[in-house]
Amino acid sequence: MTLNNNVRMPMIGFGTWDIRGEAGKQSILTALDLGYRLIDTAQMYENEYIVGCAVKESGIPREELFLTTKIYRPRTTYQKAKSGIEQSLNELQTDYIDLLLIHEPYKSAPEMYEAFKEALRDGKVRAIGISNFDAEKYKEFVRSCEIIPAVNQVESHVYFPQLELKNLLNSYGTQMQSWASFTEGRKNIFAEPVLKEIGARHGKTSGQIALRYLIQNGIAVIPKSVHRERMAENLAVLDFALTPSEISAISRLNGNSSLFGWY
Repeated sequence: MTLNNNVRMPMIGFGTWDIRGEAGKQSILTALDLGYRLIDTAQMYENEYIVGCAVKESGIPREELFLTTKIYRPRTTYQKAKSGIEQSLNELQTDYIDLLLIHEPYKSAPEMYEAFKEALRDGKVRAIGISNFDAEKYKEFVRSCEIIPAVNQVESHVYFPQLELKNLLNSYGTQMQSWASFTEGRKNIFAEPVLKEIGARHGKTSGQIALRYLIQNGIAVIPKSVHRERMAENLAVLDFALTPSEISAISRLNGNSSLFGWY
């Protein structure tokens, strides 16, 4: 996927929410070994350091990787966001961050964004954006942001794909990225009959169908797993396509309601 400043971002990344310690580092190394090149973290996850360690230990050239992190609540002023960016660079043990996001729609998000724009100009960040902004908060933000966010990372899955939000974002030049592609256990997506039936047709699992649905709608994904077999499975979703009737059947799962109370 090409972002609005021509930076290229992988459609499939590896999410690291709740991955910590030595076991967490090994999971990230496994993901990198399997071929993941986008690693998504956040200050809130308290694991930026192990992401940085895994990147170093992998031996993969830094320019081949795409690191995303997010600044959150303790850093909601310009000065604190600025120091937060330095903190993330230090924790990740890198000279630059590929994508830096404001984690939530704070009232002071425009002030934080000033620090983001400065980091972008200084080459410390390659692309900047936001996370968890609904349509109204997004429109309010872009009225005065000067640099249109490259990405808005939001809850998106077959039960709440947020395609209308995606279309709105795209109309301004912002790409959408999904978190909770598998609902984080809020629904048993892997046992969903519609997904299982379509999966059987393609020789794929329910999870692969759920990811393919988002990707085919132009939404990037960052699924998380600590199991090598599942990690590999999540990557193997680019070698088939859903038919229009299959897309239509999956679309009927949309309940138009957040499973996390974000929107």
